[in-house]
Amino acid sequence: MAIYKLTAFEANGEKILDESIEAANEHEAKVKGEQLLSENNALEKTHRCTSPNGKLILFHR
Repeated sequence: MAIYKLTAFEANGEKILDESIEAANEHEAKVKGEQLLSENNALEKTHRCTSPNGKLILFHR
């Protein structure tokens, strides 16, 4: 399992979500990230999820 980093921001740059996601692969991390964003009403906010080596696997601007 690897640790992925999920962050979401308000339009003014305020960080509203900063979570670590443990997942077996990028697909699982993306699904878990989208679920967290949905639970926190942040799917339409600017967000990103990165892999442990810095690869961007989920992004919305």
